[in-house]
Amino acid sequence: MSDDDFMQESDAEEYDFDYEDSDEQDSGDVGIENKYYNAKQTKKGDPEGTIEEFLGIPALEPTKGEWGFKGLKQAIKLEFQLGRYDKAVEHYTELLTYVRSAVTRNYSEKSINNMLDFIERESENDAAQRCMEQFYALTLTCFQSTNNERLWLKTNIKLAKLLLDRKEYLAGARKLRELQKACQREDGSDDPSKGTYSLEIYALEIQMYSDTRNNKQLKVLYQKALRVRSAVPHPKIMGIIRECGGKMHMSEENWEDASSDFFESFRNYDEAGSLQRIQVLKYLILTTMLMKSDINPFDSQETKPYRNDPRIAAMTELVDAYQRDDMHRYVNVLQKNQDILADPFIAENIDEVTRNMRTKAVVKLIAPYTRMKLGWIARQLKISEAEVQDILGYLIIDGQIRGRINQHAGTLEIESGGDTERATALHAWSDALGGLYSSMFKDGEGFRVTDTSHSEEPFMVFDQNAPRSRMVPGGRSRKVGKGLWDGGS
Repeated sequence: MSDDDFMQESDAEEYDFDYEDSDEQDSGDVGIENKYYNAKQTKKGDPEGTIEEFLGIPALEPTKGEWGFKGLKQAIKLEFQLGRYDKAVEHYTELLTYVRSAVTRNYSEKSINNMLDFIERESENDAAQRCMEQFYALTLTCFQSTNNERLWLKTNIKLAKLLLDRKEYLAGARKLRELQKACQREDGSDDPSKGTYSLEIYALEIQMYSDTRNNKQLKVLYQKALRVRSAVPHPKIMGIIRECGGKMHMSEENWEDASSDFFESFRNYDEAGSLQRIQVLKYLILTTMLMKSDINPFDSQETKPYRNDPRIAAMTELVDAYQRDDMHRYVNVLQKNQDILADPFIAENIDEVTRNMRTKAVVKLIAPYTRMKLGWIARQLKISEAEVQDILGYLIIDGQIRGRINQHAGTLEIESGGDTERATALHAWSDALGGLYSSMFKDGEGFRVTDTSHSEEPFMVFDQNAPRSRMVPGGRSRKVGKGLWDGGS
């Protein structure tokens, strides 16, 4: 049969196709969808009414579906923002019943993770944090039974972070050990396929040891975290690790390594868009002053855009006054910006910077004088006499100034540098003369007088017949021998 014959026969035949009548179902879905998007538009103006609209969506579906899942999500977020924590927990429990059949595994995982991130950001009080802990517990119970290890790990990491934020270090340490075990192979080594989670766990542990001042464990974990090469971590995680490393180096007064870590931390936080970058930039400025460096921290390409940022204006003025040795301006900046000291880390280390500043000011102030009152120095620098005496004692012991403190009279007496220099020069001259004497008269043969009397007598001729005392012209009187004497022949 040719193709043409086949087509002719096909034209003659009639094929009946049965189509499902889905118009009613489609119109129902459209109605639910419209209700959902109309409710979203009223969230800001009438959040309480919007919650009722969202909660009414699940009832419109004959079976649990995607729109009911979305409606519950929006309602829970609004309830949490309004402080209705009990209702939020109740509806979150209902939401978790959708994840097994109503929506896909990937969509449910992404939605739940975003929901937990939202709850974490909005938790600003104790009641919100208790509610958040309930969310984590419900999530772990739900996804542990579904064998979703990835979401189980993410949720447990969030729970560990919550415990550490609440200073519950014992419970947090137990949770971190559980997470470490989950990211290891049977032989106890790190599982490369879970390298990203391992770094997040290291970051939390490093934070815990940094808060508890356990530098020994902190250093071990810090080095271990930097050696992880099996993952591409989120920049924020590396920012946390580097920030804690910088604080560790600061506690050891290793200013250069601290500066390097704070810079890397700032760069990572900046890449992640984290607000913590501003605080770490303050730490970097603080470290610059402790290093006694003249390099401006805003010279680099990464920090230059923040030079005029009002959030760090006070620290910028502080480092400028420090590098100019302007003690009075430095003190004024600190007095006008007490919020600088609100950060415990800055408050702990700024005293060392202030002491360095005052030490430089004392050295500069006393330079032209040989005797002065301690009270006068204190008034000039606007500090106590006890602090002046402490600074001067340090300078004398360190050898930066030569003098003594008369505590009874309350004075500082500087030793005359001119007499010292003359005594030093005389001592050096005496040593040089002694060395010259030794080299000439002790180690050498001393002065020798050269005998030049025979310089013009190379040949002496004696006459045998001459008298014994007669000397041939050109020579001395000598005993006459036999023959001629020619140069000792």
